[in-house]
Amino acid sequence: MNTSYSALDTFLTCPRKYKYSQIDRIKTPKSKEQFFGTLLHSTLKIVHTPGILSPTLEQALDYFSKNWNAEVFSDETEERAAFAQGVGMIHDYFKKNDPAKFNIVDLESRFQVEMGDQEKHAISGIIDRIDRTEDGYEIIDYKTTRKLPSQEKVDNDLQLSIYLAAFLARYPKEAENIDKINVSLYYLKHGVKLSSRRTLADVKKSEEFVLDLIRQIGESKFEPTISGLCDWCGYQNICPMWKHKFKDKKEDVEIEKIIGEYISLKDEVKSKTDRLGELQEILSSYMDSEKVDQVFADAGRILRTLRKTYKYDKDKLRAILEPRDLWEDVLKVDGVALKKILGILPFEARREAEKARETDKESKSFVVKKGY
Repeated sequence: MNTSYSALDTFLTCPRKYKYSQIDRIKTPKSKEQFFGTLLHSTLKIVHTPGILSPTLEQALDYFSKNWNAEVFSDETEERAAFAQGVGMIHDYFKKNDPAKFNIVDLESRFQVEMGDQEKHAISGIIDRIDRTEDGYEIIDYKTTRKLPSQEKVDNDLQLSIYLAAFLARYPKEAENIDKINVSLYYLKHGVKLSSRRTLADVKKSEEFVLDLIRQIGESKFEPTISGLCDWCGYQNICPMWKHKFKDKKEDVEIEKIIGEYISLKDEVKSKTDRLGELQEILSSYMDSEKVDQVFADAGRILRTLRKTYKYDKDKLRAILEPRDLWEDVLKVDGVALKKILGILPFEARREAEKARETDKESKSFVVKKGY
């Protein structure tokens, strides 16, 4: 198979979208988010293109402005906000980075790396930037997403691992110095660069993950997956999960009313549930201060009860039950089978079992009784 990281990521996000884009090859118009990201990437390529003099901030902003397309956006307010955000990100980038100080090896570097032993698969892509550092290299990918991930997520980022594998395929001798190669994601909206390093074992694990993903694709029925990313998907109009959205609602006037009523009632229940939670906190604080677990009013009384759930020390419990040939009957250490078995144990054995028990969770509940 010939594939790319973006295609694999699409499959992980939604197998049906993968089918539409990679198998059926159905084209969709470029979204405003894609346009915005592509223009920022192009601007930074201009900024870091080696030359006698590095481009200035004014030159970068001029390039960004001249290539801006207002028609991509649905309204003027959104378009102006996006343009201002892009300008702000470029300003911030120059404030935190001096282009003249970087030793650029390659920009928008295209690659194709083979993975697999018996069955070969080609993974292709484009690395935004490769720098030569004081003691090694740095592989950088720009991101325009809103959310800043955790360091743990960056440490396990599949894209960076694939890029590193492609880099090592091009420069195999650098495998000896892999501890001096940084892989980084630069989040332009935050002005933050998150970096990580990999071992050769990490790269191998990533390759195994990619190969397993390719096997999953080969066996997939490409079921659609609903997520927050659906709002930006260009295939909604043909996706079975969004079919009803595009149906003429005049044909289903009654169901339209029912859907509206159901959503309205759910909102009402949620608001009341939220308020109940607030009142419970107030009541609980009052009960704590008064050192009581039941309060009274003309409308009735409210009793606070404490519910405990327990877990058992598995080794201690086994030592008690196994000599009595009861251990195999326990399907789950804190399950129904255990509860029944503890009930028939001799007193001493039951007491020993109680010592193996410890509180797992505690929760307080409120019981309402009308009248006294």
